[in-house]
Parts: sequence; C-alpha cells; structure tokens
Amino acid sequence: MTRHDINRPEVLREVTALFHDYERALMANDVDALNAYFWQSPALTRYGIADRQHGYAELAAFRAATPAPTFTRELHAVRITAFGDDHAVAQTEFTRSDTALRGFQTQTWVRFPEGWKIVAAHVSMIPWPA
Repeated sequence: MTRHDINRPEVLREVTALFHDYERALMANDVDALNAYFWQSPALTRYGIADRQHGYAELAAFRAATPAPTFTRELHAVRITAFGDDHAVAQTEFTRSDTALRGFQTQTWVRFPEGWKIVAAHVSMIPWPA
C-alpha cells in the first residue's frame, strides 16, 4: 500500500456518510438498520460500555433487547481513515446528555460484495479530566 492508497476521497465520502447514517440509526434505535451495518458473521466482535458480543447472532440479540436511548449524544473529533478501496477505521469521541463521562467509539469497516460492513467495534466511557 502506498500513501496514495490512504484516504482516497471517494472512499472517505462513502464511509463518512455511512458513519453518520449509523449514528442516526443508533439514536433512533432503528434495530433493523443498526443490524444491517454489521457483518453477519460469527467472527464479528463488538465491545460495548457494559456488554460484549461475539458474533452477529449475539449482536442481533443485544440490539433486540436494548431500549431506545433516553439521552442525546454529541460527536467530537470524528476521524475516518481509509486504507485502499475496501478498508476504513472510523473513530469518534462523544458526550452524552445523561453523564459527565467522555465516550470513545471505534468501528472497523470492510467493503464486501454486498457493501460496507462493520467487522469490529468498540465503545467505552471514562471520567474526563476537568
């Protein structure tokens, strides 16, 4: 991979749009849309704030049991880096209206024949220095 393969504008546009669509689906608790963003594989991994899912079946069960959020989120420092045409990493910090903790979210995206899918994700929250 050369430096010309990193952050191709068309790939960044695609993944950035998907990232923001995912955020809208998350806040609307659109379970079908959220599930559709993820790779339907037992190899999928998602680590949440107080949960974890190994495989798509666990993720779908988690989403089905998760109520709609009662808070709002504001994203900060969104960083999306594309590697070639078929791989990207999306990262953001976030704040929520219901806590003083600072959140962090990472998604690894891969383009498959059926489109872009999240193959790994991690969400965490920590106390933020004043």
